Amino acid sequence: MTDQYQAFTQSPLGKFVVKNLGLPSPVSLDRFENAQPVVNGAVLLGAAPSSTISASIAQILSNIHADSYVGNNVELQQTAAKVGLNLRPLNADDKESKFKAVVFDASGIQDSEQLKALYNFFNPIARQISSSGRVIVIGTTPETAKTVKQAIAQRALEGFVKSAGKEFKKGITAQVVYVDQGAEANLESTLRFLISPRSAYVSGQVIRISKAETVKLDWAKPLAGKTALVTGASRGIGEAIANVLARDGAHVICLDVPQQQADLERVAGSIGGSVLAIDITAADAGEKIKTAAAKQGGLDAIVHNAGITRDKTLANMKPELWDLVININLSSIERVNDYLLSNDGLNANGRIVCVSSISGIAGNLGQTNYAVSKAGVIGLVKFTAPTLKNGITINAVAPGFIETQMTAAIPFAIREAGRRMNSMNQGGLPVDVAEAIAWYASTGSTGVTGNVVRVCGQSLLGA
Repeated sequence: MTDQYQAFTQSPLGKFVVKNLGLPSPVSLDRFENAQPVVNGAVLLGAAPSSTISASIAQILSNIHADSYVGNNVELQQTAAKVGLNLRPLNADDKESKFKAVVFDASGIQDSEQLKALYNFFNPIARQISSSGRVIVIGTTPETAKTVKQAIAQRALEGFVKSAGKEFKKGITAQVVYVDQGAEANLESTLRFLISPRSAYVSGQVIRISKAETVKLDWAKPLAGKTALVTGASRGIGEAIANVLARDGAHVICLDVPQQQADLERVAGSIGGSVLAIDITAADAGEKIKTAAAKQGGLDAIVHNAGITRDKTLANMKPELWDLVININLSSIERVNDYLLSNDGLNANGRIVCVSSISGIAGNLGQTNYAVSKAGVIGLVKFTAPTLKNGITINAVAPGFIETQMTAAIPFAIREAGRRMNSMNQGGLPVDVAEAIAWYASTGSTGVTGNVVRVCGQSLLGA
C-alpha cells in the first residue's frame, strides 16, 4: 500500500509544508538490492580504551571490503593492521566526510565514568552520519560481567543506542550487540546484517551473541543447499519471507491452509519451491512437515509465520475468538516444535524462527487474545533456547506497523498513527521482516539464539 503522506513530503510543496509546520518528514529508506556491497559507503571504527572485540570487528570489515576510517586511535589502527584492515585516518578538523556506518567497540568500558568514551567518540561526528546510516555499539554481556560496576556500565549502552536512534533521524538506525566472552568469532553474521540495508526498519534493538561452533559459508548465498519451511506463505509477510530465503539459496516449502492452494502454488512456482497445503493446527501437522522436508534432505529451518487477528475488547469477545487466535498463533507452534524436536525433525545446526509482535510486548486495545498469543511466542523462544542441542537455535522477530493487506484495512487515523509513531515516521515493508528472519536463518548465525528483535522502526509503542 502506498504511503501517500510520505510521497507528498518528497514533493517541492510537501517539503515546504513540512519545514514550516514542523511535520514528520519520512525519508526513503535504503533497502538491499542484489549485487550491491554489504555497506555502500564509508565506515568509521572507534573503540574505548582496552576494548577486546576490535580485532574481530576489524576482521569482519576487512572481509566485506569496507572503506574504513579511524580517528586518533593508534592502538586501534595497529589492531586492525594485524588482521589486514587498513584504517584510513580521519582528521579531527574534518567535518565534511560522511559515514554510512559507525561501529564502536565499547567492551573496554569498565565503570560509569568510562562511559564518557561514548560522548568523546560520537559527539564530534554525530552530524556526519549519512541518511539511512548505521550506528552499532558492541559491548560485553552485562549478566556475565566480572564486577557490578562493569555490569552497570555495559547495561547503560542500551540507553545510549535507543536515544541515538531517536535523535539522529534521516533513517539512521542504532543497535547494541552484546557479545559473550569467547563468542567474538560468532559476530560476523549479525554485524553484516546490522551494517547493511537489510536492517532498514530495525532500530533501538539489543542483540546477544553467544559462543557456538563457527561454520564456513558463502555469504552471498548463506542458505545454499538448505531446506526451509514457511507457514502462512501464501501472501503478505509470509510470501516475502519465502522470496528472501529462496534468494539466499534455500529450497522453500510454502505452507498454508488448503483454501490458499492457488496462491501457494503461485508463490512456490516463482521461487522454485514446493507446496504443503495443510492446517497448521492439525494434530499431525508436525509429522507432515517432517515428511515433506525429508524429500528435500531434511528440514534446516522452520519459520512460524502463520497467524491471525480477531480483535474485540475483552468484554465483547466470544470464547471461540479467543480459542482460535491462541490455537493458531501459539499452541500450533508449541505442538509442531515439540514434534520436530522429539523426532529428529530438524537437521543439525537447524533454525527455528517465530513471528511475534510489538502487541505481545506492549499490549494493544482490543487485542487481549492476540497480545497473549504473541507474548507467549516470546516466552516460547526465551525458555526453549537454553534447552536446544545439536547447534539448533530459536529466535523471534516482533514486527510493528508493516504495510500489508491487513494494515490497509485499519481505519485511516489509526493507520496514520501506526505509521508515524516511530523513529522512521513510516511503516515498514514485508521485506523488512523477511530480511531479519533470513539473518536468523543464516547458516552463519550459530551464536544467535534466544533473541527477540523488533522490526518496527523503533516504535514508540512499548519502547
